[in-house]
Amino acid sequence: MKLVISIDVEEEGLFFGDYPRTPPGVSNVAELRRLEFIPREFGFPLTLLVSYHAALDPEACRVLAHWQETHGAEIGVHLHPWNTPPFADLPHPEPISSELLPMSLLRDKLAGLVGQVRRSLGVTPTSFRMGRLDWGPKIMALLPECGLQVDSSIAPLTDKSSRCEDFLAPADPFFLPGLEGAPLLEVPLTMVPLLPGTARAIYRLSGALPGAWGRRVRGCFRYLGAAGIQPAWFSLASMKLAAHLHRRRGGQVLTMSFHSSELLPGASRLFPTEEAVGRLVAKLRSFLAWLVKTWPVQGATLSDLLEVWGDTPE
Repeated sequence: MKLVISIDVEEEGLFFGDYPRTPPGVSNVAELRRLEFIPREFGFPLTLLVSYHAALDPEACRVLAHWQETHGAEIGVHLHPWNTPPFADLPHPEPISSELLPMSLLRDKLAGLVGQVRRSLGVTPTSFRMGRLDWGPKIMALLPECGLQVDSSIAPLTDKSSRCEDFLAPADPFFLPGLEGAPLLEVPLTMVPLLPGTARAIYRLSGALPGAWGRRVRGCFRYLGAAGIQPAWFSLASMKLAAHLHRRRGGQVLTMSFHSSELLPGASRLFPTEEAVGRLVAKLRSFLAWLVKTWPVQGATLSDLLEVWGDTPE
């Protein structure tokens, strides 16, 4: 199997309900040092998906350049529309869904993010994840315009996406249909149902319920009927179970995701102390040690998967 470890490299202040245009800082990026054991002990590269304000900060960029040059990390992009210029006054509270943003404004934000990463880090990014996993047709259509070839914004078995059908997205990478121009490879976060057939049954049930009730039903499934390898969301036992189920069902890629800000004590409600962050890192180390002892596993970045799947849909 392939293992992709992707990290949203971002500013602080995102887990407390506030979405200011000027964030409090990006000091958390230095905490990526806690993860140096991953390439050193296991030989796995990281995919670092960088937000606009992280790409603006010289010290954060030095950290990212170190990861790229020393550990072979891939630098991709991570769009936070609420604090990525240009801005417009719209009749909606932040964070505004990407589907509610004017297409021209969303295009300019994405182009500005890609341009800033190019200027600050000297790379042309090809991988992407949408902030808050706010994935929809508008951003999907814009990614190829900016040279982005791989997306990892879909979290199956959740209600994160604006497209309810993404609840049933496959766990392995696939090419998104209906895109003009260059194809777009989707690499979903690894989340699998505990029992085959339950996800489709919940999806049908949620479709029969009015409005927000359907979203609530889909949103609860992650806690009751699924397992995943996202270390901030799932226990170590659940991470191992997800990997086991995915492989047993023929899965070829495990895709993990978490946030750089979760490595800074107090920057996330889930990890308020040094001890809590230490437990997160220890869980990650334990999972990787178990994984490499259990099966042959090869590390990959998001864009590495283009070579595996090819550059055109089958």
